Amino acid sequence: MGTWVWLASELMFFAALFAAYFMVREFTGAQAPDGTPSLFKEHSGHLDPVFAGLNTLILVLSSFACQFGVMAAEHGKVKRSAGLLNIAKWGMREWYILTFIMGSVFIGGQLWEYANLVSEGFLISTNAYWSVFYLATGFHGLHVFGGLVAFLFILGRTYLARTFTHEQAVSAMVISYYWHFVDVVWIILFAVIYLLPN
Repeated sequence: MGTWVWLASELMFFAALFAAYFMVREFTGAQAPDGTPSLFKEHSGHLDPVFAGLNTLILVLSSFACQFGVMAAEHGKVKRSAGLLNIAKWGMREWYILTFIMGSVFIGGQLWEYANLVSEGFLISTNAYWSVFYLATGFHGLHVFGGLVAFLFILGRTYLARTFTHEQAVSAMVISYYWHFVDVVWIILFAVIYLLPN
């Protein structure tokens, strides 16, 4: 129950970021009378929706890996029962390690995008567009990073404990709720920032 209450507060936090994004978009989105493109139209063209879409796909697929890990945890299957290439026999550890790797690749992709934008001179202080872009995507990235730390904690517990307990299975499920939440928030962010016409 505590997890759901906390996720509700996180939802309110991201709702405030979306509100800020749309407010800035509203006030800077109109085309000037002389035909000059709006701030959003001018600067959103510097984003790479194809790269961001591939990065999004990696994060979405990590949610599936996470859910397979949850199903393994629910059956008390903490580790694989066959060779590493036989994914049908993977346990929670293998699926959560894959989820961790995919989440790390997503963070790496986001950092790569930031580095490219900064090299072009687009900083958080450049204008209102880049401020809301970096705030929204940056706070999401911090949440993904927090999820990665939680996966390390859950995985570490399975290696330190002699037996896989019900409490560990519940912890594995709780982290999956958080991870799915972070994924859904990113899908909405991706649609709004990269796909919504300016």
